[in-house]
Amino acid sequence: MPRLCIVTDIHHGPDTFTKKGAAAPRLMEGFAGFCRAEAPDAVIDLGDRISDSDPETDRRLAREAAAMFAPIAAPRLHVCGNHDRVHLSVEENEEILGQSLGHQTVDIDGWTLVLWRAETRIARGLGLVLRECDLTWLAGVVARAEGPLAVFSHVPVSGHGQAGNYYFQHNPDASTYPNAADRVRAVLATARVPLVWVAGHVHWNTLTVVNGQPHLTLQSLTETFTTHPEPAGSYAVLDLGADIAWTVHGRDGLHVRLRAADSVARWVAPLPRFEDHPEIRLWRQAAGR
Repeated sequence: MPRLCIVTDIHHGPDTFTKKGAAAPRLMEGFAGFCRAEAPDAVIDLGDRISDSDPETDRRLAREAAAMFAPIAAPRLHVCGNHDRVHLSVEENEEILGQSLGHQTVDIDGWTLVLWRAETRIARGLGLVLRECDLTWLAGVVARAEGPLAVFSHVPVSGHGQAGNYYFQHNPDASTYPNAADRVRAVLATARVPLVWVAGHVHWNTLTVVNGQPHLTLQSLTETFTTHPEPAGSYAVLDLGADIAWTVHGRDGLHVRLRAADSVARWVAPLPRFEDHPEIRLWRQAAGR
């Protein structure tokens, strides 16, 4: 049964808003020790390793963040977040991390890990824009899958609400791919195998089940808006088997256990607006409403 240790939104750098970026080195030491104790099959970093500033500073911070992973013996898989891409290219991030950052699948003990490294650079005036090549690559993976899938990305695609979120309650379009997340979910709905999706970016812990499929988001390592004034210090363990077990450690903990087989069942399609459904209109007419 695959065991994965996951961290996201380290935001190494100066403190900003509610992020305690200056605490990242200390918190990453704790995460590295945790990984040694857990001995996972892989360690996954979901991006936003730095808080962006300028090209020179970002290169330095990115190298320092990469060095924080060096004590971890398990294979490491990285994803770029939006802050990693403001001043640095994918190629620069690849050079710093010493690995390719293109889309990738990794097979471990009957599960396929899907590193969906879709574009996360925010386009001026447009926000997060999903490229067609990213969507079609994912569609191909889902169509060919013969065993369960665990998908990892920086940006979530569940479409979950942002009420109460410090950053995104009033900026919901910045929390996802606003014009394409529904298309991603439509691709996922075609899966004939168990599937779970794990993302970062939104700086809080959530579980959202869409069409039977669970979507998880992980709290940032250095975020404080849910644990003020201290950073959450969050990282997680994901155990994949007949059950999907998700445990978030730190000041903002969470434990979830789901049956993997349940994610194969699809829900009944939602009704249209009541006023547009002819059967409901007939029922209302008969009832004199």
